[in-house]
Amino acid sequence: MNREDRISILLADDHSIVRHGMVLMIKEIIHEVTIFHASTFKETLSILRKNNIDFMILDISFPDGNSSAIISQIKSLNKNIKILIFSGLDEDVYALRYINSGANGYLNKLSTEAEMRQAVRTFLEEGKYISQRTKDKILDNYMSNKSINPLDQLSNREIEVARLMVQGYGNLEISSMKKLQKTTISTFKKRIYEKLNIDNLVALIGIMNAYDEENQ
Repeated sequence: MNREDRISILLADDHSIVRHGMVLMIKEIIHEVTIFHASTFKETLSILRKNNIDFMILDISFPDGNSSAIISQIKSLNKNIKILIFSGLDEDVYALRYINSGANGYLNKLSTEAEMRQAVRTFLEEGKYISQRTKDKILDNYMSNKSINPLDQLSNREIEVARLMVQGYGNLEISSMKKLQKTTISTFKKRIYEKLNIDNLVALIGIMNAYDEENQ
């Protein structure tokens, strides 16, 4: 990277070993760099208020905050900052959500070391990074005219049932609340899982938290 000014990078992750590993990668790419560390969202905002940060590598999940609203708060403090989300969350579910919320890229923590090095280099040199997997998803959505939001596949009734499932209600309780047969609720549940290509409640909770506006 050829830059006259010393750049500043904020590594925001609640695991110190992750931050220190990222430091090693960054210093292989840029020698003249100032690196800040934050282990909570509160620390992250404090550093951003006191320093002019050029790049940020952010694990979106903190004990004190973990939604896409974090990105807008960061951008409100520094509209020019470049943000790379570095997360272990399912890339297929979360990458486009965070990019649409203002992030400049998404890197999965399950990527190989070589992929991580290339991603960090690309991000620092170009100010953005999108994996081939996410590029393919964007193209697939465009070619098939599908919505990025997977919940758009569900009917209004299926959305209602999904929300109740996420809130912890069982089939019998939902059937009573909605005045429907228990077998009908079971059918809705099966359709929800099939349409979202999932097979368990934990996965449904993740998608609902990511894409359902009423859960924001």
